[in-house]
Amino acid sequence: MNITGEMLIGQSAVRGTEGSLRAVNPATNETIAPDFGAGGTTEVARACALAQQAFDSYRATTAQQRAEFLEEIANGILALGPTLIERATQESGLPTARLEGERGRTVGQLRLFASVLRTGNYLGATLDSALPERTPPRSDLRLRKIAIGPVAVFGASNFPLAFSVAGGDTASALAAGCPVVVKTHNAHPGTSELVGRAIQQAVAACKLPEGVFSLIIGTGNEVGQALVSHPAIKAVGFTGSRHGGLALMRAAAQRREPIPVYAEMSSINPMFLLPHALAARASKIGAAFVDSLTMGVGQFCTNPGLVIGLAGEHLAQFQEAALQALKTKAAGTMLTPGIHGAYAAGIERMGAAAGVDTLGHGQPATAPCAAQATLFATDAATFLATEQLEDEIFGPSSLLVSCKDEDEMRAVAEHLAGQLTATLQLDEQDHALARKLLPTLERKAGRILVNGFPTGVEVSYAMVHGGPFPATSDSRSTSVGATAIDRFLRPVCYQDLPAALLPAELQDGNPSGLSRLVDGKYITV
Repeated sequence: MNITGEMLIGQSAVRGTEGSLRAVNPATNETIAPDFGAGGTTEVARACALAQQAFDSYRATTAQQRAEFLEEIANGILALGPTLIERATQESGLPTARLEGERGRTVGQLRLFASVLRTGNYLGATLDSALPERTPPRSDLRLRKIAIGPVAVFGASNFPLAFSVAGGDTASALAAGCPVVVKTHNAHPGTSELVGRAIQQAVAACKLPEGVFSLIIGTGNEVGQALVSHPAIKAVGFTGSRHGGLALMRAAAQRREPIPVYAEMSSINPMFLLPHALAARASKIGAAFVDSLTMGVGQFCTNPGLVIGLAGEHLAQFQEAALQALKTKAAGTMLTPGIHGAYAAGIERMGAAAGVDTLGHGQPATAPCAAQATLFATDAATFLATEQLEDEIFGPSSLLVSCKDEDEMRAVAEHLAGQLTATLQLDEQDHALARKLLPTLERKAGRILVNGFPTGVEVSYAMVHGGPFPATSDSRSTSVGATAIDRFLRPVCYQDLPAALLPAELQDGNPSGLSRLVDGKYITV
């Protein structure tokens, strides 16, 4: 499949005329052909109009039809073979093995939502029988969830496959029955076009309305703002910076009809070293922590950017082991020159902050966009008094916070803003302290880990990849896992609807074979 530099508006390939852009290889800082034509408000309006036209017929497809569509997309992505991986490597600087794993995750997400569709549980089918003898009488009430409408998805910089054109936001929205308009990330337009064409072909192969999917390219903020502001769009999926997420939230709130923005934005993912675990295995935890910190050049939203422990010899052992491991870590290429510049600026700010010590570095950077890993340290009093120390530095850096006692550790936990994850390194003797921390961490984070590291997010039914602000814009949702579909559904109640008009999921006799809540009791098939 050739990369042409065109946008995909429904089943058409369109050359944008609002400027042009090229991808940049961050490993060399060289541009990569071809030129991509940027679109503007005209292309956004066309894509959104097609999505609106497609919505009712697409949401009326059966769960089986949409499941087959998702599987067709997955097969199309796999059929791209080495072409996709080679282009993604050029555009991101990520190694082949990492991108092959990410492709597997992307395909796995699509297949997970196909499985979700086939179970039918996402519909929340609920029946309350009529009670005509009751005073007052109760009508026949039946509930199911339906698709919310066309969804705008913004590709992420750090996952050119799994959080991009066919990533979790797109997969869950399509599963829900929502057409999708994707705004590509300018860091990997070629990768985006390849995957977009696989989706476009799947739309045609499954004989779906062409407006089910479109792919937009834009050089500035205008295209994104126009997409979020278009009245056809009913929800937004975004993974990126806090600045970008807040801008989209403002645009969505200022519409005549405000819409939800599901934005994943900022997290430093605190790791608490409880005292008995630290005494038993400080060095082991320290070395493993550095492996997690530097994985993917620290460019995961779950990167462990904050470590909290009790001051003393065991924390010193952890620190020493971490520093020794850090010295062996080569500087890695970051995803874009812009991300590398932001990382360098963040490291400089942290190193200059009052009360913060620079403990050590990884190996020096010798190539364009290469990031040197860095570990900083401060005490809890300084951390609690200095707001900027909570800022995310996107890359392989972390801050070690020493606490004088357990009360101060709990104060740090209480002080934290919302997070995607919180980790507890503990042994059985630490359970009493863990019980004190857990209520706070439940309020602060979407996922709580024990004796592991937050990098690596399983795509599964129980996973939560979300959290209170500023980790995300809506703590009630997740962008990874089966329940991500709930973001793009809304409940509808049918009162005394004639049997001939009821959707199949709510009909007497249960022709769809679903597990349903009937008069307050779950009836399984």
